Amino acid sequence: MRAIGLDAHLEFCEVAIVEGGEVRSAGRIETKPEQVELFAQSLGKKDRVALEVTGNAWEIKRLVEPHVAEVLVVSPNDTGIRGARAKTDRLDARTLARLLAAGELDSVWMPYRATQVMRRQLQRRGQLVWGRSRAKNQIHATLMRQLVGRAPFSDLFGVKGRRWLGGLELPEEERESVDSALRQIEFLDSEIEAVERLIATDALGSPEIRRLMTVPGVNVICAATFIAAIGDIGRFESPRKLVGYLGLDPKVRQSGSGPATHGPISKQGSMRARHALVEASWSTVRQPGPIRAFYRGSGPVAATRSRSSPRRASSPACSGACSHGRRTTPTNSPR
Repeated sequence: MRAIGLDAHLEFCEVAIVEGGEVRSAGRIETKPEQVELFAQSLGKKDRVALEVTGNAWEIKRLVEPHVAEVLVVSPNDTGIRGARAKTDRLDARTLARLLAAGELDSVWMPYRATQVMRRQLQRRGQLVWGRSRAKNQIHATLMRQLVGRAPFSDLFGVKGRRWLGGLELPEEERESVDSALRQIEFLDSEIEAVERLIATDALGSPEIRRLMTVPGVNVICAATFIAAIGDIGRFESPRKLVGYLGLDPKVRQSGSGPATHGPISKQGSMRARHALVEASWSTVRQPGPIRAFYRGSGPVAATRSRSSPRRASSPACSGACSHGRRTTPTNSPR
């Protein structure tokens, strides 16, 4: 049985092999389907392969896995390669092979196909929304440069707002900038609407997402983002594990005989999931109800806690989806 380390790149993979306790470099293979398949056919059924998470890692795993005993896709945080004093492709591959042979590598969870599709759709939506925000900011910057002041409409990019923008007297170059940004916004609106329809169609077929949407402030995009980030919730042993995976647990520092100190949240894991939870929290505290009273520090709910900052008070809306994460999966639904 051999342990094989692959340092994967866009155009090639560096290969290293541990056999009989000796590590050796085995050159490079092109990162093309036919070359990876040919390499996989040269391996033995008892061989094990390890590579770090990259953009093409899952496809390489899919091609190699039928020909070997096991393919491990590992987190770079677990290998120590990033902090190595000497770092080259050849050394990285040899390090992976040695760690695999020593049994010191754990594979990251591989998302199901449906989860991969949902993640890609949400990522595409996020990129489109970012582009639309950028175009809107260009218009705001133009209005500031020309001393136009605030628009007389709450929604500058609604029907009335766009009509108002079209009637402004602006220098020629600024008018071109505004018209170009409006065309971009119109196009991106249609693209966002299209991808949101795809997300909603897939999301509403999920019992986990439908149940999350019963939490105040959680809409279909927030619920889908959360479920896509965590995948199969059954793989978490406890709510505490889920909180740690999302990076919502506080950092802890302790040394010697002194007590442990807790700092800000670790911010490990999916940034998109944390962003969705914050958006859900803001949506909740803007609506009348006990959570809004808790946030504002008034009413009978707030009497159960001491005065806290608004930043800390936003957590109750998140707790329905995080602190009781295991409850988001109905007991009679398939994993």
